Amino acid sequence: MSATLAPPRAARPLTGYKPYWARRFGPAPFLPMSRAEMETLGWDSCDVIVVTGDAYVDHPSFGMAVIGRVLEAQGFRVGIIAQPDWQSAEPYKALGRPNLFFGVTAGNMDSMINRYTADRKIRSDDAYTPGGVGGRRPDRSSLVYAQRCKEAFNDVPIVLGGIEASLRRIAHYDYWQDKVRRSILVDSKADLLLYGNAERAIVEIAHRLAAHEPVERLTDVRGTAFLRRTGDPTAEGWFELDSTEVDRPGRIDAHINPYQTTGEQAASQGASCAKEEGAQPITFVPKASGRISMPPRERTVIRLPSYEQVKSEPVLYAHANRVLHLETNPGNARALVQRHGDDKTARDVWINPPPIPLTTAEMDHVFDLPYARSPHPAYADETGGHDGPTKIPAWEMIRFSVNIMRGCFGGCTFCSITEHEGRIIQSRSEDSVIREIEEIRDKVKGFTGVISDLGGPTANMYRIGCKSPEIEAACRKPSCVYPGICPNLNTDHGPLIEMYRRARALRGVKKILIGSGLRYDLAVKSPEYVKELVTHHVGGYLKIAPEHTETGPLSKMMKPGIGSYDRFKQLFEKYSAEAGKKQYLIPYFIAAHPGTSDADMMNLALWLKRNGFRADQVQTFYPSPMATATAMYHSGLNPLKGISRDATRAEKVDIVRGEKRRRLHKAFLRWHDPANWPLLREALKDLGRADLIGNGKQHLVPTFQPSTATGYQSARRKNSTAPGERSSPVTQGRVLTQHTGLPPRPGLAARPAAKGRQRTFKP
Repeated sequence: MSATLAPPRAARPLTGYKPYWARRFGPAPFLPMSRAEMETLGWDSCDVIVVTGDAYVDHPSFGMAVIGRVLEAQGFRVGIIAQPDWQSAEPYKALGRPNLFFGVTAGNMDSMINRYTADRKIRSDDAYTPGGVGGRRPDRSSLVYAQRCKEAFNDVPIVLGGIEASLRRIAHYDYWQDKVRRSILVDSKADLLLYGNAERAIVEIAHRLAAHEPVERLTDVRGTAFLRRTGDPTAEGWFELDSTEVDRPGRIDAHINPYQTTGEQAASQGASCAKEEGAQPITFVPKASGRISMPPRERTVIRLPSYEQVKSEPVLYAHANRVLHLETNPGNARALVQRHGDDKTARDVWINPPPIPLTTAEMDHVFDLPYARSPHPAYADETGGHDGPTKIPAWEMIRFSVNIMRGCFGGCTFCSITEHEGRIIQSRSEDSVIREIEEIRDKVKGFTGVISDLGGPTANMYRIGCKSPEIEAACRKPSCVYPGICPNLNTDHGPLIEMYRRARALRGVKKILIGSGLRYDLAVKSPEYVKELVTHHVGGYLKIAPEHTETGPLSKMMKPGIGSYDRFKQLFEKYSAEAGKKQYLIPYFIAAHPGTSDADMMNLALWLKRNGFRADQVQTFYPSPMATATAMYHSGLNPLKGISRDATRAEKVDIVRGEKRRRLHKAFLRWHDPANWPLLREALKDLGRADLIGNGKQHLVPTFQPSTATGYQSARRKNSTAPGERSSPVTQGRVLTQHTGLPPRPGLAARPAAKGRQRTFKP
């Protein structure tokens, strides 16, 4: 192989490799966690050892299981070291020296989000630990585990993966330290970092290392990042494009509107769309620069501002974040590079383009592997049996759910799904999903006939995508459904309806529930789907996430207006009535999101009261690494509209900082709680809305303050809903508004809804 950096290779099918010789051992009942298990399997060593911050559950919703089983299918022997003690290197020697590499992941959640609340307070529990016990993993687990693996076996390559590594692959704002940190690749000293869904990359890396290819030469794998010395001659032959030529901070000419179609973007620069004219795809360049001849995208790398620059200048941080999000489409993304360090120690973090999405056949291959679909037997001794009082909460939550797809084209700025899994939907075949339901029915202990979810990052994006592969490959829009549904988007819910009907007709299946977050603005495009959902698949309550009612915050979230919610609500109530069922919508809302004013929260509180909703638990916006909303939070600027050093041209964003203001925004969501009334009275006076203070049904908060529990209940009844309006049963339960990066996904939730909303990710 050439010593120079090569462009990323074309996608190779997961099943297109010659199996490694160790395939003769066959699949293991569980991937081994001890030397005794290895000996039982006849192994003298492991080819790959996965170190994870989660308890090992052999189920396709858990990253270590998916990566382990995918590698096992290729013939490699894979061991698991789950939640090891990080105080020394000894636990990392438990399975011996791996022949190929250590795969290191923090687990299904970023370890900081797993450990801390949005107010930076330590959580007392961990849903991925037996008994839900907290404190079984270190802060910044990927970094710590990688360092301990290097101490245990210094000559073994370290490959980072999972959500934590994926979202920290470049210099990123860290909410817990309130500063910009270096790429986790630099701090961990790992050899490679895999981001996004990593099956394709991990399989290629394993086979190439098994063929004795040095890890430092694995620089052409899509979906990976690696380090090299700045100015390294191996990068010769690449065209380096300064990121300011892609999106110039402070330039005079207008920014390309990311919501324009490809044809509209081309027309704005005097060119035509390749789809329309049959021409070669064009490269958009700033007008002020003139038209230049660009090299092939596969030989182009965009240099982002350095770590030192983005650390010291929030404007450049927002600019780098904007450029990174423009380069996320596997069809047209270019490599990125970011310098870390001064002249003597400077190194570049080189990020290859995103992985090619899995085909339906490859998705079936991954999900049809021989998972045991239960926690490793080692936890039976620790917990007193899987049916005992102490369990793994995350496993209990997903044991009867089925993941039917990956990815999300919603592009919500606070969410990590699109950033991690991409916006191109990857769907399983209907047959594969049905086989998994039958396997749950026949093999999973405790099954009562109810499938808790058929879904994914969203409930209703199955087999939905762009009508044209050419347009999809060229598109640079951050969302297919904002500010409206793209006319190129296929919104046919027919395949999903057919799957629902076939699944609920299976012998032994009594009920199929849909627990994933529903994209309701997409659902209203298919009234037939809404009718099918409401008639057969709602267990009394359906969770959806309008997030807010006001245009200001919604535009910063890239979420539809509340009118879309109202249209869906009409269909929901219509079809519920036709089915003779009393069913209710449970809306999720978020407090303190960038772009939210105090008046916005007041208006949301008024909407909640008018509609009879009371949220018993809420949480403020949680700035997860690399999210666009996090860039807003850190910089105070709106990357969606372009970045400029000129304060008169840049769009500033109202950022909710400080404990008092954050408490106020949460208090508006809990307008009914007397404990919040003093704060709300003060805020309403400051907003000039003292008219909302009073003891009538039309008022938001009363003038009196109850002092006892009885007085509290009386106040709730007295100050409930407006005359003639009915309060839904949701007022008697919990309406949670948790945002740790991703929408609710009971089927693949990383922790129960009361604690967070990140779904399962793979190393």
